[in-house]
Amino acid sequence: MAEQGAQVVARVGAVLRALSALAGEPAATAAIAEATSLTRPTAHRLLSALAAEGLVDRAGAGGWTLGPEAYILGAVAADRYDITALARDAVREVARVTGESAFLSARRGDESVCLLREEGSFPLRSHVLYEGIRFPLGVASAGLAILAMLPDGEREAYLARADLAPAWGPAHAEAPLRARLAAARATGYVVNPGLIVEGSWGMAAAIFDAAGRPAWALSATGVEARFSPDRQPVIGRVLLDQAHAVTMRMRERA
Repeated sequence: MAEQGAQVVARVGAVLRALSALAGEPAATAAIAEATSLTRPTAHRLLSALAAEGLVDRAGAGGWTLGPEAYILGAVAADRYDITALARDAVREVARVTGESAFLSARRGDESVCLLREEGSFPLRSHVLYEGIRFPLGVASAGLAILAMLPDGEREAYLARADLAPAWGPAHAEAPLRARLAAARATGYVVNPGLIVEGSWGMAAAIFDAAGRPAWALSATGVEARFSPDRQPVIGRVLLDQAHAVTMRMRERA
């Protein structure tokens, strides 16, 4: 019975995460079922139960969105987990200095989720990231930066259970992934050379919590020409400086 209860909780969590990843756009039951690997009847049953509790809402014929109770829960949790107020100036500074689109992302289990976006001045932009999108650790630059800075044992445990190549391509197989992680530990920042969408590059640096664990990341994304070898250290230094500033604010708040 306890195992069944844990399975239901896991499925509910998967449904809520799938809805949150859509950045407020309504999702059909079939789309939620596909995103969570549930059958359509199971997804519909869970969504209906969550709607009865106010955690999801019907969006007319368009499908489902997160509901008012989800907002209230998020607002209460924000005092403890939300660092957007502490990091907003840093995200803006990355965008201002580099001219690229800048982001704040947070670790959530085995994923990174984008929390903030600030557009830079350069007219050509990457549209891979948006607020609410999630990636497995090791895929987007933010998740790479967080994964690279995890304690060795925790990083190895993740690499042992994660199989990214089938969904994200051979560049995310263990050997090339380990090479990117090692390079990040050497420089302090990550370079993601267009591995999600060709021509869309990203760089990131980790932000550490008061206990010294990588829990967030600042990143900059743009077109390939803006991330030339001679410019990467410049962008990397901006990211490192601003990530360090937010880390210091976190320690002061603690």
